[in-house]
Amino acid sequence: MISDKLAHFVKLRTIGYMQTIAVIFGGRSVEHDVSIITAHIPIIEALLASAKFDVLPVYIGKDGSWYSSPAMNDLAYFKSPDFEAQLAREKKLQLSFDNGLSLVWPGMISKSVRIDVVFPAMHGTFGEDGSLMGLLRMAGVPYVGCDMSASAVAMDKVLTKQVCSTAGIPVSPYTWFTRKEWAEENQSVLGRILKLKLPVFVKPVHLGSSIGITKVKSAQELRNAIEVALHYDDKILVEEGVENLIEVTLPIMGNDEIRIAEAERPLNKTELFDFDDKYMSGWKKGGGANSAYSQIPAEIGDELTATVKELGKKVYKILGCSGIARVDFLIDNVTKKVYVIEVNTLPGSLYHHNWKKVGVSSMELVLGLVQMAEERFKSQKSTNYTFRSEILSKVGGPSTGESADFVARPADHGPVGPKTQT
Repeated sequence: MISDKLAHFVKLRTIGYMQTIAVIFGGRSVEHDVSIITAHIPIIEALLASAKFDVLPVYIGKDGSWYSSPAMNDLAYFKSPDFEAQLAREKKLQLSFDNGLSLVWPGMISKSVRIDVVFPAMHGTFGEDGSLMGLLRMAGVPYVGCDMSASAVAMDKVLTKQVCSTAGIPVSPYTWFTRKEWAEENQSVLGRILKLKLPVFVKPVHLGSSIGITKVKSAQELRNAIEVALHYDDKILVEEGVENLIEVTLPIMGNDEIRIAEAERPLNKTELFDFDDKYMSGWKKGGGANSAYSQIPAEIGDELTATVKELGKKVYKILGCSGIARVDFLIDNVTKKVYVIEVNTLPGSLYHHNWKKVGVSSMELVLGLVQMAEERFKSQKSTNYTFRSEILSKVGGPSTGESADFVARPADHGPVGPKTQT
């Protein structure tokens, strides 16, 4: 049964008080829980505080089921000890793509809400990898952030390196392989890996949040590290470590005109900047994710800072990013060489802590991204995606009452049959 709050929400939307914005989060991903945090801090918090939108939280469970309830606008809903029991009582959503995107609560008296804008907050698989963006593109609804193609390339760490290398952007030495290659030719794969200089980092290609990554210092550790990575992905990257290492990350936003935040240096005390370093340390100290372990701006000198910012802007443009992204770098502090390591098209919590350092509040960040989404959607309306042709009337024989000798030729779609004599 639709709750009173939801019925009131539907009524408000029907009589047209505000635009409805759907924040989609969760999903079938190892970054599911991180996605819930990003959706609420700062996205839903800022949208609600702005009082400019009807905010519709859309939660995708780990089994792929879609749900929405006004109670889900509160992060406490997902922290409740009886969360699973609460979720079981919710009615699953259905999606309608009839001239746009609508969410439907089925039942004897079904309810639906048409979505004006979508704010994706789904990290990792089926979200950040471009899958959700493809769905929203087909639905014909404006959405925040990078489009399908940029998301798909950035999510694949190998493709990102290949695109950057082709454009002359420096990346650290690497190799890659698939699960099938490892199963059938593991000695050959090990041989390629051992041509790299140890230590190396073994990574699942399509994951973020440092999940499944292992630093390998000896050949004896390789097999175990590979098995860990293969548990999460079927494509594995092995890249050479950088000596005298400084890690730096650069948040960027914009469509055609881009803006950069401050270069940020993680101050992790471990050899690998892992999941706990990224997300748990800040919360334990009360500052939130990404707040208690970094140096903003990174104290790496004016010359290196300028190099990082220039490379960041180039990568953003080359990959076709829009809305928001974060470019990560490794720097050899002795040789001063800078390497692009990867691109994240949905930075955790939008890296709002960094944007604040350059005078952009969480509300300005979130509302600015919504505006960019609408501007991109409007500009794309001038592109024609269909083409009128007569090919169907020529395929499979003559139309009724006609005598034509055209049939389809699979190779080139040209006419076959008697040649015209001239």
